[in-house]
Amino acid sequence: MTPHSLLCALIVAGGLLITGVTRSNAAESPEQLKAACEKGKAAACASLGEVYLNGTGVKQDDSHAVALFRRACDRGDLAGCFGLGWMYHSGRGVEQDDGQAVALYQKACDGGTVSACVALGEMYENGRDYGQAVALYRKACDGGLPMGCDHLAMMYKSGSGIPRDSEKAVQFYQKACEGGVAYSCSALGEMYEKGDEVEQDDSQAEAFYRKAAALYQKACAGGHVGSCINLGNLYQDGNGVKHDNFKAADLYQKACENGVSSGCVNLAIAYLKGRGRPQDEGDALKYFRKGCELRDQQSCDYYRLRKEGKRK
Repeated sequence: MTPHSLLCALIVAGGLLITGVTRSNAAESPEQLKAACEKGKAAACASLGEVYLNGTGVKQDDSHAVALFRRACDRGDLAGCFGLGWMYHSGRGVEQDDGQAVALYQKACDGGTVSACVALGEMYENGRDYGQAVALYRKACDGGLPMGCDHLAMMYKSGSGIPRDSEKAVQFYQKACEGGVAYSCSALGEMYEKGDEVEQDDSQAEAFYRKAAALYQKACAGGHVGSCINLGNLYQDGNGVKHDNFKAADLYQKACENGVSSGCVNLAIAYLKGRGRPQDEGDALKYFRKGCELRDQQSCDYYRLRKEGKRK
């Protein structure tokens, strides 16, 4: 995930995390926030900046968001500094300037806004200063931000600029997963399922499949739909869970309905084989077509061949 995509996701989808808006502030109307901002309440200015950034109840306005974040930051509100840093980083409402972004992220991070530490860590990681990135991610992780733990885990798992360490990857994925990062649950599940990065012997295989299944279940329920497919595969094969083609097909359908093409392929095959679904060529074609519409070449190939009366 790029710095821009991460920060955009955090600000747009998880604004309270980014700007430090309190729940009471979040419930205030734009008019109430404006009045409080004009009276000198810096946090209200930061909150109102986010409102204009996201267009929540007002006309979306990046330039106004910049002005509000700047006012908040100038008055000492670190969430406002982080918001302003992101605007410079992304070039929204202001000319893109990584130097300004770094300075503002650093100010916010030093003051305890740990989301800013993750943003700054990503900039250092992309600039190949891995030591700084690790230190910043660890600060965020230790400061209670699960996304920082997730980033640490990814670096240790891949050995990206630091010595590869599966044990630490497991440790930090676990912490991030417990903190609600669905992707981390999925990544940790894959490590247990594959067994190629978690030390085990044959006697532990079934126990590790069970761990993988539990992690995929948590990730799937948390919105990481790719994990629904992984869990479905475990049900289909009876690894770590009781063999159940019906549950497998339900999970494939959930993934397909959420735009994951491989879920559509697996569901189509379930209909072809009568495995967890009634055997039905028409429904199989329907889901192959849907997978093809999601730009999955395997689905397109299956759909074309079945329409031509051929078998693959």
